[in-house]
Parts: sequence; structure tokens; C-alpha cells
Amino acid sequence: MIDRKWVGHTLPATTFLVERSRLRFFAKVIGETDPIYTDEHAARAAGHPELPAPPTFLFTAELESGVKMAWMNDAGIELGKVLHGEQSFTPHRLLYAGDTVSLTAQITDIYDKKNGALEFVVIDSAARNQHDELVATLRGVIVVRH
Repeated sequence: MIDRKWVGHTLPATTFLVERSRLRFFAKVIGETDPIYTDEHAARAAGHPELPAPPTFLFTAELESGVKMAWMNDAGIELGKVLHGEQSFTPHRLLYAGDTVSLTAQITDIYDKKNGALEFVVIDSAARNQHDELVATLRGVIVVRH
């Protein structure tokens, strides 16, 4: 069983620069065909100051940081028993190439189902830009099978 002491625990913040090449690569990988995500001229013609980040971009950036994986290790969770249960995004403002983002995540709930055979960890994250403006909130749920 995952120790419930982790509820309320804040994970270390992750800060990174949003790079054009990374946004283009992400758009290609997810099959995004709208040129505003890959072509600066198309983005500007559409009224954007730079390439905008696709809505789900922050999930990948957060995953790449390794912060959640490090926490799971600290919590004694066997990665081979982890499933990605759910992910949601609430955008608050657009994120653009050249922005610096700070992501902060917190364990907000841990509960079990099926008499402890499945445990669920809810992790809420907030992304803020270099002006300390809230860009998006994310909620992820991991499932641990026992």
C-alpha cells in the first residue's frame, strides 16, 4: 500500500524554455497538421506572436522532467505495476515558443479500489509562464496494480 503520508506532498518544480524545434517535433509526433504549430509565418498570420504550444504539450514536458518517476521511486512504487489512468488539461492562456514555464505538481489524493488490488494516485499540476501567469492546470491519475 502506498503510504497516505504523501497526500499534500509537493514535488520539486520543473522549469524549462519552450523551444520552437521542440514544438514542431511535438506537433509532428501527435499528427497536428495546422501550420500555426510548425510555421512562424502561419502563426503570426493567425494573430499569434510566436508558435503556440499544442494543448497537450505540457503533459510531455512534465513527463520528461522525471519528477513524477523520482517520486514513485521514493514512494516505493514498482514501475512495472504502474498504469496511466487518466489525464486532463485546463488551459488558462496560450503558451508560446520562447516562454519559460515552471511546472509544480502536488499529490492531492491516494485511494484504493477492489480491496486494495488497485491504488490510485491523483497528481495536480500548475504551469506558470515567466510572468507568473497561470498557463494551464493538469490532473493525472496513475494506477498501481497489486
